[in-house]
Amino acid sequence: MSLPAEIVAVVLDTSPLGLASNPHATAEAEACRLWLAELTRNEITVVIPEIADYELRRELLLASRLNSLSRLDALIESCNYLQITTTVMRRAAEFWAMSRRAGQPTSDPKSLDGDVILAAQVESLLLYPDQVVVATSNISHISRFVNAALWEDLRP
Repeated sequence: MSLPAEIVAVVLDTSPLGLASNPHATAEAEACRLWLAELTRNEITVVIPEIADYELRRELLLASRLNSLSRLDALIESCNYLQITTTVMRRAAEFWAMSRRAGQPTSDPKSLDGDVILAAQVESLLLYPDQVVVATSNISHISRFVNAALWEDLRP
């Protein structure tokens, strides 16, 4: 799938962020790094949301993966970082409640539910909704709230 011309920003979910910061030269990690470089060459803004950083960073810290942490920090420095705000968290709570009322929860009732926080972060961007897409490896939860696609399918 080629990126529609109106897309100006790609927001990374935890899965492509993890692949891009993986120091091992696996085929999937290398493909993800090349994909990110292609986005940048084509002047597509790459955004790293704070919730994806948190979800990945906690796992890397737990496993003492210092090389991956260093690569994650470098990647964050080279991209746009989208911080979590009170407004975002309140909107995430609305998304969480809406999905529960609709009988379509995106996580266990006791979990933090990063997907709704990510969706609220994306919604907070000062762009038209059709100008932003979340690059992920699981579109089912996020696409209920914002534009999302499999990262491998998004080509400039």
